[in-house]
Amino acid sequence: MGGISFFWILEGLFPIVRFNYKKWRHSLPNFFFTLTTIVINLIFAFLIVKASDWAITNAFGIWALMDAFPSLLKLLFGLMLMDFIGAWLIHWTEHQVYFMWRFHVIHHSDEHVDTTTALRHHPGESVFRAVFTCLAVLIVGAPIWLVMLYQSVSAIMSQFNHANLRLSPQVDKWISYLLVTPGMHRVHHHYKQPYSDKNYGNIFSLWDRLTGNYAWMAYDEVTFGLDVFHKRSQDIKDLLLVPVDGESYSNKKKYNTKKR
Repeated sequence: MGGISFFWILEGLFPIVRFNYKKWRHSLPNFFFTLTTIVINLIFAFLIVKASDWAITNAFGIWALMDAFPSLLKLLFGLMLMDFIGAWLIHWTEHQVYFMWRFHVIHHSDEHVDTTTALRHHPGESVFRAVFTCLAVLIVGAPIWLVMLYQSVSAIMSQFNHANLRLSPQVDKWISYLLVTPGMHRVHHHYKQPYSDKNYGNIFSLWDRLTGNYAWMAYDEVTFGLDVFHKRSQDIKDLLLVPVDGESYSNKKKYNTKKR
């Protein structure tokens, strides 16, 4: 909440786009989904802690193989792997698996992307992401302090790269060689493909560049929303029902045709 408050103030002072909207009204469904995300994460916290304890006790995972690494390098590499599995890989998967896409579409349906959009995830999607976090903990063999560091950095970076915050285009682009910036991530929220299938990253931009999923657009060329999302209601009940409402988005055949 501290991160959202901080970027809320900054994007009010230095916006990329001056939206013609009532910010508090726009934020209400996003805050609701933030709360559901917190609840899901708290439920999974027990499993995440157990997974970390088991991995450390049994010297399981990549972390145990890096004992000879300098501490700072080991921390950075562990954080990068957590980001790849726990953020990039699940995000990419949600765009490839239609069943998961039906939940993720809620995130893309926001037509006024700002820092409150960061945790606008359907509870079903929050479960997917929590499962991948558990998977990341096991594969990395992450100690619980690394898990807590990753979760904190991940939350702050998501709030940062969704913020309607104007940086100098040159500064934004230079930072995006290492980290995901507002200018980089807003491309992912462009309303149509192929741009909505680019720039999946959350902390490190490396994964999009290595996998050929990096794209750039000028600030004023991006239009938020989703061309395959037909229901414009931002009512919380309507949004919760989107995954089971076939009229809200195009069917699988049409969506896959558009993707290719």
